[in-house]
Amino acid sequence: MSHIVEIQTQVRDAAAVRAGCDRLGLEAPQQGQFNLFRQQVTGLAVRLNQWRYPVVFNLETGLSQYDNFEGHWGPKARLDEFMQAYAIEKSKLEARRKGFLVHEQRLENGSVKLTVDVGGGA
Repeated sequence: MSHIVEIQTQVRDAAAVRAGCDRLGLEAPQQGQFNLFRQQVTGLAVRLNQWRYPVVFNLETGLSQYDNFEGHWGPKARLDEFMQAYAIEKSKLEARRKGFLVHEQRLENGSVKLTVDVGGGA
């Protein structure tokens, strides 16, 4: 039986952040304090391609902070790509922790189909 799932992503897992960075060929995320345009924030920072400032994730709250000056300091598409990569990697990690097999397929429209084999299904 097939199920369609829509995921609203909160970033709370450092291992999935690292896997998302690896997936996109980004440098490893860094924990610490980081300057955005006019403020300093603390968390796990990811430096996206074409972005002036990092995106900083608070893993306790799941929230992200960034300043891309409405796209002038970095295209939102790069953040969308990272969030998709994070969601994919987090889903795969959780499924594998439970002993399930995961198959990934990239679709023509850019989305990704994950099939989780939980076994024993009719």
